[in-house]
Amino acid sequence: MKPPDLNQIDLVVRDMDASIAFYRALGVDIPESAIWRTATGAHHVDLTMPGGLIVHFDRGWHDPSGSGTRNVLSFKVASREEVDRIHDHLTGLGHPSAQPPYDTFWGARYAILEDPDGNHVGVMSPSDPARRTAPPEI
Repeated sequence: MKPPDLNQIDLVVRDMDASIAFYRALGVDIPESAIWRTATGAHHVDLTMPGGLIVHFDRGWHDPSGSGTRNVLSFKVASREEVDRIHDHLTGLGHPSAQPPYDTFWGARYAILEDPDGNHVGVMSPSDPARRTAPPEI
């Protein structure tokens, strides 16, 4: 039996325009042709990311019962400096930082921000073997 292949992520959002603005500020290419709009506003985004992953944004029909999130939607960026630049740019626009940029034990630079719905969005550089350290004691 072939193992399942993760090929799509669906984000349910409260404010579609705020979510589109956040992910565009992050650097995600969201062309207008990917957004379903009607007279009442934007309702759906249908993206295919480089590499083939499908990402949809959908407006929620009702508020979720829980709060917070345990998932992180992570984006790979080109460099350690890009992690800091994106983090500074998005926090400068008023988006909360859940984890300021730091050097991970596996050799990457990593930060976590919150999108307008409180979803955690990670930004990570490639791992540099020369920067690896022992994992922390837990």
